[in-house]
Amino acid sequence: MKNDNSIPLTTAQGWAKTWVNSQPAGAVKAHLIPMEDFVALSKEEGVENIRAYIGIDENGVNKLMLVGVNAKGLDMVNEEIGERVYDFTAPCPTTCDPSSPLFIVKEKE
Repeated sequence: MKNDNSIPLTTAQGWAKTWVNSQPAGAVKAHLIPMEDFVALSKEEGVENIRAYIGIDENGVNKLMLVGVNAKGLDMVNEEIGERVYDFTAPCPTTCDPSSPLFIVKEKE
């Protein structure tokens, strides 16, 4: 299903190739987001959008953190009222789909 924010696969492949070739070998290419966590975040009261933050933990593992965003465009991260930061810890490499046309191998330098 196409919507206003979709892009052609060839464009996505070009962007992915540029990313992969601008990073050191073995860098994160993607993140697998568990549907259960994504749905839970989208159903939190007041969530209008979702924002992704990129981080690295104390062990050097790349992290993708998602937070709800309210109608004013503000992150909803107040733990005292139950707002959460979701830690999606399934980076590729290790959770890659090598058969995907978006799985780009780094060019030799």
